[in-house]
Amino acid sequence: MRGLRWALALLLCMGAIGARAQSGSDGLIFQPLSSGHSLPGTQRYNHASTLVELKGGDLLVAWFNGLGEGDPNVVIRGARFSKGKWSDPVELARVDNLACWNPVLFHTKDGRLWLYYKYGTTPRTWFGARKWSTDEGRTWSAEEKLPDGILGPIKDKPLVMSDGTIVSGSSVEKEQDSPEFGRWAGWIERSTDNGATWTKFGPITLSESMDVPDASAPPEVRPRKTIGIIQPAVVQLKGQHLRFYARSQSKARKIAVSDSFDAGKTWSELHFIDLPNPNSGIDAVRLRDGRIVLVFNNSPNRRTPLNLAVSQDGEHFKIFKTLEDVPGQYSYPAIIQANNGDLVTSYSWRTETIKCVRIPLAEVPKN
Repeated sequence: MRGLRWALALLLCMGAIGARAQSGSDGLIFQPLSSGHSLPGTQRYNHASTLVELKGGDLLVAWFNGLGEGDPNVVIRGARFSKGKWSDPVELARVDNLACWNPVLFHTKDGRLWLYYKYGTTPRTWFGARKWSTDEGRTWSAEEKLPDGILGPIKDKPLVMSDGTIVSGSSVEKEQDSPEFGRWAGWIERSTDNGATWTKFGPITLSESMDVPDASAPPEVRPRKTIGIIQPAVVQLKGQHLRFYARSQSKARKIAVSDSFDAGKTWSELHFIDLPNPNSGIDAVRLRDGRIVLVFNNSPNRRTPLNLAVSQDGEHFKIFKTLEDVPGQYSYPAIIQANNGDLVTSYSWRTETIKCVRIPLAEVPKN
């Protein structure tokens, strides 16, 4: 009997190791509670990931984690991909008795690694906070609160231009100073000193006159009113010509875009591109050869499928890869181009865990 117990224990241990190893091979950073092989302390709700490539080639992914969105126990956690495997998730930020939301990782031109995040009971009551690291995320500074009215990158990484200027997409889900009180609005927060000070531009709003429903959409997926845009993802098209792609809650149910021709100081009227948006987060990246890649839910009303699309001009896109296409919620993606040219994207996998996928650059079509 004693030998049998040892054999059973060994098999269980091997099973646990296999479950942990699988989280690398299937893209899942950690196994969800529903798998039966989760790590101790795993929480059921995991959402809004961000990722950055570190100087040595490792990846760092962060997300918010807890019992549920807005719960006061929700914290920011992160995991590092090094030598072919993911580390156990660790806590990166916590605010007493308030939920943390939407972390964003990025490097400023001076090489410092930043973690921006929000805290509050709902998006309407958010405050901005941040931490920094000079050792690529192994240790972090104390929390710094952002000035009143500055939230920091609201979901997606900011654009860091060659001169170090940071152009950050921000937004509010209730615009206090607008006559259209209660609507969503985009903002741009801009810094020329590595984030020491910020200037705010906006609001960038969606007008009723241009928000025309898609006539081909079934009536049940046509919203009855225009709410607006949030969560702009900023890219540089050429020189001082910037563009952002935004999530919309609109009659059109499409991705909205705006352009700046002065490096982010002023922005054009919004218009829609011909890609759907089911009121869900997106992200965009400009490849080093100038092409734009979007990661988004290719549906007017569901957070599945999750797709990648590429464009030569930033306006007309071709879908080239499906990351997920089964029922469920696969959402809130983040995307970067790694130093070797590959695309790397992370996203919420049913809000049970975070998934990270690498796509070789050769898989991105040029035509």
